[in-house]
Amino acid sequence: MSWERQITIKSNQELETMTIAGRINAEALAAVHNATHPGVSTEDLNAAAEEVLKKYNVFSPFKNYPGPYPYPASTTVSVNEELVHGIPNPKRKLRRGDIVSVDCGTIYEGFVADSAITIPVGEVSEEVKHLIEVTENVLYIGISKMVAGNRVGDISAAVQDFVESRGLHVTREYTGHGVGRQMHEGPQVPNYGTPGRGMLLRKGMTIALEPMVLMGSPATRVLADQWTVVSYHGFPTAHFEHTVAITENGPRILTLLADGSSPGRSMKNEV
Repeated sequence: MSWERQITIKSNQELETMTIAGRINAEALAAVHNATHPGVSTEDLNAAAEEVLKKYNVFSPFKNYPGPYPYPASTTVSVNEELVHGIPNPKRKLRRGDIVSVDCGTIYEGFVADSAITIPVGEVSEEVKHLIEVTENVLYIGISKMVAGNRVGDISAAVQDFVESRGLHVTREYTGHGVGRQMHEGPQVPNYGTPGRGMLLRKGMTIALEPMVLMGSPATRVLADQWTVVSYHGFPTAHFEHTVAITENGPRILTLLADGSSPGRSMKNEV
C-alpha cells in the first residue's frame, strides 16, 4: 500500500459524523469494560459490544475483514500475552489476574471509528499494573504530538521514548494508521521512530493511534488461528487506541463517551 495515496482530508461535517461513530464505539467499549469479570468468556465481551452496535443499527468493520480467512467477530479480544487480533471464543474464560485488550470498530454513515482498551480482571500484579498505566499514558503522550506541522516521526518517537524509559517495549510489526471511510488509510504511524521524520501532519487528517506495549521483549509471533498475535516469549502485553483528528485547535479525540471521558480510563497520569 502507498500510504501517501491513501490519505483523506476530512471536512468539519465529516469530522462530526466521525465523532458520532466514535461515541458509539466508546459506548461499546464501556459495555465491554462493565462486562469484564472472572468467569466471563471472550465471546461474552464481544457480545456486549455487539449489543451496543445493534442498538444504534451500525456494524463493525472488523466483521468479515479480509485476511487468511474473513475475521469472524465485531471485536478483537486478546488476553495476557495476546497482543492484538485475538478471536473471541465462548470457551475462553477470564480468570482473576488476567488482563484483556479489546479493540472495537464502528461504521456510521460510511465513516469508521476505531479504539481499544486494556482491562485488568480483578487484582493484577504490580508489574502488570505498570504495563497498563504506561500503555494508557503513552497513548495521550502520542496524541499530544498530533499537531499540524509536526511529522509522523514526532508521534512515533514520543511513544517509543516514553515506553522504553519505563523498561518496556513497543511492537515493531504493528502500527497505528489513518482512518476514515476505510478502516486502514494513510498515514501509517509506527510505535517507534525519529523526531522530524516521516509524513507531514495536516489539518483534517484522522489517525487511529494505538500503542501496543510488551513486557520482556518486543518479539511477536502469530498463532495457528492465523489472526492472533502473541508475545513470542509469552510476556504480558497491553494495547490502547483512540481515533484522533488533527484540527486547527490541536488534536481532537473522536472516540470518547458523551460526557467526554474515555471508557475504563484509570491511569496514573504521567503526561
